[in-house]
Amino acid sequence: MGHTSLDKIKALQKNPANVRNLCILAHVDHGKTTLADSLVASNGIISSRLAGKLRYLDSREDEQIRGITMKSSAISLHYASGEKDYLINLIDSPGHVDFSSEVSTAVRLCDGAIVIVDAVEGVCPQTQAVLRQAWLENIRPVLVINKIDRLIMELKLTSQEAYTHLQKILEQVNAVTGSLFTSKVLEDRAVKEERAEEDKEEGDIEPAECPGLEQVYDWSAGLEDSDDSQLYFSPDQGNVVFASAIDGWGFSIQQFAQIHSQRMGIRAEVLLKTLWGDFYLNAKAKKIMKGAHVRPMLTFYHSNEC
Repeated sequence: MGHTSLDKIKALQKNPANVRNLCILAHVDHGKTTLADSLVASNGIISSRLAGKLRYLDSREDEQIRGITMKSSAISLHYASGEKDYLINLIDSPGHVDFSSEVSTAVRLCDGAIVIVDAVEGVCPQTQAVLRQAWLENIRPVLVINKIDRLIMELKLTSQEAYTHLQKILEQVNAVTGSLFTSKVLEDRAVKEERAEEDKEEGDIEPAECPGLEQVYDWSAGLEDSDDSQLYFSPDQGNVVFASAIDGWGFSIQQFAQIHSQRMGIRAEVLLKTLWGDFYLNAKAKKIMKGAHVRPMLTFYHSNEC
């Protein structure tokens, strides 16, 4: 994003094809409004120094006093991707369970969602609720693991410990997503079987009887045939961002793949698949190999080339 003007926003509103509605969803105090401040500051509307302190989208007096978002607020932002310009209608929704109706309304208005998870606290009850809400509205969210700086400044974690901690958070989020997916598949299967029974009753078709055999209900049937390859959150799929909203920075592994591909002479596509997971860089062979967990952690930052 970059500094924009009101005339630019008005011009973008005339092209509905390039308009996107996004909402920010998270548990209370996981950094929704701070992230919104950082995005607003990227358009030059407020100073970047005030991001996280001003709480620009908390326009009500009681919100400023209590320090939490109570009503959904929206703002239009300009975003440039290559040569294309987009208008982002950003909605900051409440994180407290008492204002869940505001979250439901915001999700139904949006094309996509940004789900924020605190890097220290992990998945909380309202995180599960907003993931479910996005699932019910058929929205594919992007996961933002916020407050990465707390892992360093507060918990004093090493790089290996931080990676293990972040991996557990991803597993927690994917466990919630997996349970929603399983429920949907089993629900669809139950509906199909109910319709089949109704058709049998209307056609007076007797089910085949097998004396001496008991019918066993297989709850896993149908899950193997369902495609869930694009369902889960994984950094190599581009749907996970690591950020510190209060400090105004964030990154995905795609950015590091582009940086190191030129430097190391390895294709960005290869780096994208190996920057997250059980891989390490063999500096002598200039190859990326598996088995990082059985040897000392080797990263790009610890190599002599850096």
